[in-house]
Amino acid sequence: MKTHLAMSIVLTGAMLTGGCATKKYVLNTTAPIQAKVDQVGEQGNRTAAATEENKKEIKAVDERAESGISAAKERAMTAENKAGEAMNKANEAATAAADARTRSDNNTTEIATIRNIVANIDDYKPVSEATVNFAFGKDKLSPEAQQSLDKLAGDKGNMKRFVIAVEGFTDKVGSADYNNALSQRRANSVVNYLVTKYDIPLYRIYMVGLGSQKPADEGKTREARSKNRRVEVKIYSADQTMASNAPASR
Repeated sequence: MKTHLAMSIVLTGAMLTGGCATKKYVLNTTAPIQAKVDQVGEQGNRTAAATEENKKEIKAVDERAESGISAAKERAMTAENKAGEAMNKANEAATAAADARTRSDNNTTEIATIRNIVANIDDYKPVSEATVNFAFGKDKLSPEAQQSLDKLAGDKGNMKRFVIAVEGFTDKVGSADYNNALSQRRANSVVNYLVTKYDIPLYRIYMVGLGSQKPADEGKTREARSKNRRVEVKIYSADQTMASNAPASR
């Protein structure tokens, strides 16, 4: 009996001693592994944090790059628009210069013609004339007035050296300012008709509005006033004088 009890105590002590030894062995074995796992975990966390920082940096770089590209595109478009505007202005300037040269050439020709007329004014003789009348207070050409101007233009024929004098008049009814303006409008109507229908150069026409001056009839009747509401048109030419002064053929 005592022997069995002693064996039980020995076995129990051995088991307890062996259990402690096993636990210690496990702890000593797993501790380095856990430390390694912890180290790997920390490394993974650092790697993840670094990756996230890299992503943020890459995103920031992309945003700056897109902003720079947009700004560059905007500057390029602005430069292109300014270049287009400059080209348009250059074309406009070239067109204006060409028009100015054309006008200058035309003006030179006209001035030369006028100077020639003035220099040889004594050679110009009246060759045809017409008087057109107007209704009271009106400046519109009547059909009869247009027919008279058509005949006058036909009388001009193929003249090369000629001028046309156009003088507008009114009756004495109304103020001087009103009559002067009305006589000018009547003269304008005649000039516009001759220029637009017969292509007569404007520089060959001398026009003036004289109001109630130089009445055709000094009377005070309705008929007299009707005669004074008029425009007198006269053609002067030097062609006949040149022809008469030309040396006779032998």
